Amino acid sequence: MNKKLSWLIWGLSASCLSVPVLALGLDTSLGTNGIDALKLHQSPYNLIGRKIAIGQVEIGRPGMFGWDKAVSKNRRISLAAVFSRNGPAKSNTGVDPHAYNVAGVMVSTDKGLPGVAPGARLYSSAVGSTKNMGQPEECLSAQHIAFQNGGDIRAINFSFGEPLNRDPRADAVLDGNALLTLCVDWSSRVHDVLYAIAGNQGKGGIPIPTDNFNGVNVAFSSRRGGIFNKVDVSNLAGVNQGASGRLAGKEFNLDGRRAISIVAPGNNIPLLNPDGKINKATGTSFAAPHVTATVALLQEFGDRQLRTKKTNWSVDSRRHQVMKAVLLNSADKIQDSGNGLRLGMSRTLIDKQNQNWLDSDAYKNPKIPLDAQMGAGHLNAFRAYQQFSAGQWQPAKAVPAIGWDYRQVEVGNSVDYQLTKPLKQGNFVSITLSWDRLVELSDRNQNEQFDVGETFSDKGLNNLDLYLVKADAKNSEAGVVCSSISQIDSVEHIFCPVPANGNYKMRVQFRQQVNVPTQPYALAWWTVN
Repeated sequence: MNKKLSWLIWGLSASCLSVPVLALGLDTSLGTNGIDALKLHQSPYNLIGRKIAIGQVEIGRPGMFGWDKAVSKNRRISLAAVFSRNGPAKSNTGVDPHAYNVAGVMVSTDKGLPGVAPGARLYSSAVGSTKNMGQPEECLSAQHIAFQNGGDIRAINFSFGEPLNRDPRADAVLDGNALLTLCVDWSSRVHDVLYAIAGNQGKGGIPIPTDNFNGVNVAFSSRRGGIFNKVDVSNLAGVNQGASGRLAGKEFNLDGRRAISIVAPGNNIPLLNPDGKINKATGTSFAAPHVTATVALLQEFGDRQLRTKKTNWSVDSRRHQVMKAVLLNSADKIQDSGNGLRLGMSRTLIDKQNQNWLDSDAYKNPKIPLDAQMGAGHLNAFRAYQQFSAGQWQPAKAVPAIGWDYRQVEVGNSVDYQLTKPLKQGNFVSITLSWDRLVELSDRNQNEQFDVGETFSDKGLNNLDLYLVKADAKNSEAGVVCSSISQIDSVEHIFCPVPANGNYKMRVQFRQQVNVPTQPYALAWWTVN
């Protein structure tokens, strides 16, 4: 495949800017200044994603050793299988350097430039470059990847997207109803897989499917003082930082729903080229695979816990909603000064205007769960491990300071999680609630899978709210000290200081029914006793 396909194929953009370099000369994005994943590769954790299957969908595909001439002298990226849409890949066809770069971020086994999860099994599909290709073929490719490994794929990476000017809908806007967006939300639920989507990057970019509800959209960070701690200037500004009426709905979600979930390294990232040389590149294309592969590290740990039948552990650990809640809740926002007040966070992330999370409307307004530019903060794989390894705790008994859960709540009801020990005034609390928009397949031939020509039906989003409440509160409204009560997002997120010493509980409330009367959800929390 021509290298130009890495950037633009008939108006379909890949989100990257790529410049070759002669030498590495850069701190790795996997170290403590990046996502702190290298620590998990080492003893006592020994997590590299073994036996965990993840996926990749792009316009092209990475070359596979023993199959494609482009990588005949380079076997440092091991792939489980490669496909062309929903069929086998033809040798030397559809091979693309961009896809190889992205794959390397996830599964490179190079000692000097390892991937985030070098032991994971990566399945990759090339959508292809025919002029008739579009969102149906992209959905078909994603579904095919979700079927691999016996239908056990934990996360799928999208380092590509569709511009709105190719969407067949009249006056298309980012309202969540593009076919590929609906496909992502449907597949998330039906195949139980977390989609990591490269965030839209600049005017005229690749906004579809960044208007999804059930995946995570990834913005990218650049270094200051060697640390990945600033939202890169190439990311789109937030809604309040220059989104004109002309761009509203074109580059940003309608109604102010937040498009960015999390930030990951993406500026001047050293990457492996098919010929084995090092390439330095920038873009959300390379931030998203940091997230996808971090899921593989966590899932290897989770499956280890299941095999050894650890207490406070269940197959709920594999749920995509749990992964989303864990990644977002453990993200870095404000650097801890060493007293634990800010949950041991390792960096202060700033946006394009050099403001931090405490300056954001998300911090100040309970109706806004995520920052427009920063989402919940910067990906930190080690903190995600700490969040996840604390285990699953049920609301029937008091829960520890850190943990997660997955269950259901009935309409009009709430679920309370009483914290075992009192909280200290001034300490921050981080709580994240995640649930799915309900999208169903209009399955004409009743084969329980998407076929080209079929459509999806948006059944809407049930409205859940999240509260931190004084434990001795007499009724559902009294005693609320912090809340996240968005009416339009599929995530609620609390990051607030405890107002006074005392006992507290977390509350998940099913506020308004839009579709089904029973709503599954995932909850993750991090507090300090």
